[in-house]
Formats: sequence, C-alpha cells, structure tokens
Amino acid sequence: METIYYHSTNNTKEKASFETALMNGLASNYGLYMISKKDIPQLPSSILKSLNGMAYAQIAFEVLNPFLGAEIPEEDLRLMLDDAYDDSVIPTNLQHLTGQTYIIWLTQGPTYSFKDYAARFFGRMLNYFLEQSGKKRIVAVATSGDTGGAVADALHGLKSVENIVFFPKGSITERQRRQMTTLGDNIYAFEVNGDFDVCQALAKRLLGDKAFAEDLFDDAHRFTSANSISVGRLLPQAVYPFFAYSRVAEYDEPMIASVPSGNFGDMMGTVLAREMGLPIEKIICGVNENDEFPEFLNTDVYVVKPSRKSPSSAMIVSNPSNFARLIDLYGGHVYDERDETGNVIREGVMDVLPDLDAMRRDFWSISVSNPDHYLAIEEVYNRYGVMMEPHGAVGWHALDSFLKGRHDRLAVIYETADPGKFPDEVKKAVGVIPNVPERIARQAKLSERIYTIDDPPHSRKDGSLTVSEDQYNTAKKIISEDIYAEGEN
Repeated sequence: METIYYHSTNNTKEKASFETALMNGLASNYGLYMISKKDIPQLPSSILKSLNGMAYAQIAFEVLNPFLGAEIPEEDLRLMLDDAYDDSVIPTNLQHLTGQTYIIWLTQGPTYSFKDYAARFFGRMLNYFLEQSGKKRIVAVATSGDTGGAVADALHGLKSVENIVFFPKGSITERQRRQMTTLGDNIYAFEVNGDFDVCQALAKRLLGDKAFAEDLFDDAHRFTSANSISVGRLLPQAVYPFFAYSRVAEYDEPMIASVPSGNFGDMMGTVLAREMGLPIEKIICGVNENDEFPEFLNTDVYVVKPSRKSPSSAMIVSNPSNFARLIDLYGGHVYDERDETGNVIREGVMDVLPDLDAMRRDFWSISVSNPDHYLAIEEVYNRYGVMMEPHGAVGWHALDSFLKGRHDRLAVIYETADPGKFPDEVKKAVGVIPNVPERIARQAKLSERIYTIDDPPHSRKDGSLTVSEDQYNTAKKIISEDIYAEGEN
C-alpha cells in the first residue's frame, strides 16, 4: 500500500504524509491539507457490498485503512477504531422519518454531538504518533458550539496532548460552554470578545506563529489543530455516510445526503465518501442565514459578509474553512489575504474559479431563515413525533425543499446534536423542554475555569470581524504567563 500525500490548498508543491499533516495542523502559506482528486482511494465494490451489518468501527476500518494503511499497521488501526467507536460509548442509529427519508443520529457520544466521531479519532491518532516519537503537542481549537466540547472531551487526560479552545462570548449555550470549562487538567478554555470567525482567525494565527512556539517551547511545531482544518478531523467524517448507506440502501442504489453545514467538515467528509465510490447522487447543503455558499452557486461570485446570529449556533460561519478544500477539489483556488503579521485583511479571495457546472450537478444548497428553523422543528415534531434541534432542522428543511415535499427518493438527514443541548430553542418551537442528557446534568454542578480575552476585535470596512492585534497579544500573554511558565513545557 502506497503512502497518500496531502498538499496545501495554498501550495500544491507541498507534500505531507498523514502523520506530518496531522502534527502540523495548518499547511504551508496558511493553507489546509488536502488530497488530490486523483489520489482519493476507491473502495472496491466487494467491500461496499459487505458493509451491511458491520459495526461502525468495522466500517470505519474499511473506509480509513486505504488512507492510513501505509503509515499505521492494520492491528494498531483496528484497535484504535474499536476504542474510538465502541458502541457502548458512542452508538449510531438510523431512524425512518417518512417515505424514503431517514435520520442518522450522530448524537449519542460523550458530548452528544456529531463532533465526537471526528474528535475521538483525532485524539487517538495524535496520541499514537506522539507516544511513538516522544513529542508533545498543544491542540488549538476554535468552536462555534460543539467542536470545543467534543475535542476537549476526547483529549482530556492524554499525557502528550494539551488543548486550548477559543469560544465566542455570548454565542454558545451554557451547556456547550460547560463541556469545555469544567474539565480542567490539560484543557484550557478561552472566552473571546467576538464571533466564531474571530476565534477561528485567532486559532489559525496561533498555529502559523512558529516564532512564538519556538520562543516559548523551543519547538516551532508545538501547536497543532483539531478544528475542521485538521486532516485528522476530515477523514473520519467520510465514515458515517458509508454507515448510513449500509443500513438503508441496496447495493449501488443512489442516495441523497442532507448535511446541515457550517464550517463544511461534514460536507467535505461526504464529498470524500462520494469520491471513494459511495453512490451519493446529490449532497444537500443547508446553511442558516450565513448564505455565502448558496449565493456562490447561484451567482459565481463568492462574497464573505459579516456573520449573522442563528438558532443553529454551531453553523454561524460566514467563511467556512473547508470551503478552500472544496474549491481545491473542483480545480479552483480561494484564500484569505493576510498582512505581513499574518492577520487576515480580506477573506475569501477567489483567484481561480472551480468547475461550477460540476459543483451544481453535485450540490444543491439553500439558506434557511431563522424563523424557518423553528417552523421546521415544529413541523417534524407535529407530523412525525420526532424531536429535532436547530441544526438537524436545517437538514430537514433543506431536503424537504429540494424534494418539494415528495420523499420518494432515498435520503438521509444528518442530525448533529442532541435536542437537550438546545432546550430554549426546542421549547420555543414546540413548547416542550427536551430531557437533559446525563453528562450535561452532571457538568451543570461543576466549577468552571475560563480565561478571557476582552479586547475588542478588529472590524473591517464591511462590518465583518477578525482577530485584532490586542486580542492576539492578550492570548499570547495568557499562554506564556498564566498557563505555561518559562521552561516548564
């Protein structure tokens, strides 16, 4: 089995193995690691036929081994996947909704979010390579809601890994916040004055600041990422469309995947699954009022606007990181223009258009208004007795709009969070308070540890926000003086 190499979306000459890409987090020139379309492994039809009835961990092995087999022995990979996807810890279920439409519930892991799937894989892969090399890494993460809790839980207690997570003040629920702030030990949560785009810019800048890492730790590569920008988060998101297909489809039957989308990680995982040979006829990409992607498909012009608040809080993303991977796959190039300090001065600069005809064949996208979030939750609850939360509701509304209410084609909606994580939104929609998940109930009683960055973000001329110099300097000061004393790590 030959090693698969990843290039930077901003430097196609860079070639990195999975281990190198995982350790680095961010690729050269602030790009993301991406696999060339011609190098995506094809899953043999014999394997696709055999998936029916396999456990999730077994399907994960069949999907991921073609990517990783040259770097990780089969026995080691199987053991890590069996641990990551133990059915008693993270069960995966599909539920029939109506007609030929199903829901895949990616919500029963330790933090009740689909992000558990990628985070548990990422944590085990990172720890595996670090233990072999004797190195340490600090994982820097930005979160719009669920990523932070999932990554923090997956990395909590690992000896070779520490986690710094940035979350936007006032934009996530208390339950989401407590999944990060109550763990302690090697988990450090930062509350940032700004939106998710500010947090993401802060994390990216920290990842690209090799001089700071060298000065503080004598290791220019100490920081890595577990956001959607990490290839270690990208690959495992290709597994659940295969799992869904194995449970609801006949071999070679076309399937529609309806993916509520924010930072486009799930969507890109689904794209990889399709490129591997899974017969996905259309990817439905529902977004909230941050409508840059459907507008791009409609107009050929990509314009990043100030982010807008939404009930689907984890999807409040105006410039999805994984958009760069998608454009790269379709032969285009998009990047964020930066100044000499590495700060973003203009987002979403597209200097090479992708194959838009191919993209329009493969994708269908719609923006779901804030009021329609609540109407969708109410509709599914009243019609079918199924309680969804705002993100899954976007998936339902987008699919129902695409099918024009006729659910006569095989389709799977991704439900990405337990309704109990969004009690206020669900109650507003249907007048019922969902049950509080067990671990969330326990965390409500624990003390929190929060580092704060109160400095104002930088506001661009168009009103959009990004990290300011004061914010970045405050983050470095806290990391240097409050978390890591000189020479200790």
